[in-house]
Amino acid sequence: MRARNISNENLELKALRELSARIGRDPLLVQASSGNTSIKIDDVLWIKASGKWLIHAEADDFLVAVNLTEARRCLREDIPIPETEADSSGSPWASIETAMHVVLPQKAVVHVHSVNTIAWAVREDGPRQLRTRLSGFRWQWIPYTPSGNSLAKKIEEALSCSPQTNVFVLGNHGLVVCGDSCRSAEQLLVEVEKRLAIEPRRAAEPQSALLEGVLPGSDWSFPTCECVHALATDRIARHILSGGVLYPCQAIFLPGTLPGFTSSPLLEEGCGQRECATQQTFLVVEGEGVLCSKHMTRAEQEMLVGLANVVQRIDDFVPLRYLTASEVADVLNRGNGNYRQVTDTNYDSDARKHPAASEI
Repeated sequence: MRARNISNENLELKALRELSARIGRDPLLVQASSGNTSIKIDDVLWIKASGKWLIHAEADDFLVAVNLTEARRCLREDIPIPETEADSSGSPWASIETAMHVVLPQKAVVHVHSVNTIAWAVREDGPRQLRTRLSGFRWQWIPYTPSGNSLAKKIEEALSCSPQTNVFVLGNHGLVVCGDSCRSAEQLLVEVEKRLAIEPRRAAEPQSALLEGVLPGSDWSFPTCECVHALATDRIARHILSGGVLYPCQAIFLPGTLPGFTSSPLLEEGCGQRECATQQTFLVVEGEGVLCSKHMTRAEQEMLVGLANVVQRIDDFVPLRYLTASEVADVLNRGNGNYRQVTDTNYDSDARKHPAASEI
């Protein structure tokens, strides 16, 4: 019997890894080290380790085993779950989102930073807009709440009113779907994504020739994906972007509440200089295109692509709910210790730079 249990456990963990890797290959679902997956087997929650990239789910240190009984006790007492705490051994520790996975009763849980979902989740009228689109699903809207025990408690409250809920839209954050298996959770994810899909707005082509003049001898380069130029060539995108921070990863991976905005004359006068590129992650040259600092990490590049994909799915004049200054400060500072410095052995320069890499 024990051998059979071990065999079943291995099959379920294999299914979780395969699902995680598939999700990790889709930039419309996750960017860099964002998102997390888990499965409950007996009294153990297997969850993605902090800072790991879903696309690297086959790595030996991708998953962390969490004692469910102990984790639930910790949540009742509002103390940290032991497996989410770093120790001197250097072993991987569980994501800060572990608390959310613990309170969800379903066996398999998938949390993604879907660009389609976020485009709805940053709208003040999001709950009303999704009422029709998600009709027939057992879903709930969770207003923006910082990751960790706070978010877990909000979801626990929502479940007390509707225990059968298996889809959660997290305001200014992302999407959570749950199932009795990895297969059912993935099927639900696909179905929800179809309902929430938004055709991105087309933007004018970048004026690459005008921007190339500042590249020689500077610390600027073009984005890795041409879609990023829409942040500069699309008037609506510029307007949305100038309003502030839409979701936590924007603040974490793209430092500062706003990008640098400039025009061609100002770019020629000084913004092309090396010191400007070291101070600013990316530069929006209005109507022409985007320049990225050569110091940008792969994670920052992926997050910038994600931001462009989100913004191009938001219409003009819709009521947006930006993160407040205190919420941004909380995400960046995390004085309560929930966000910690992490190092992904596969992309160490990315994760090492960000105290909260993949914790949300």
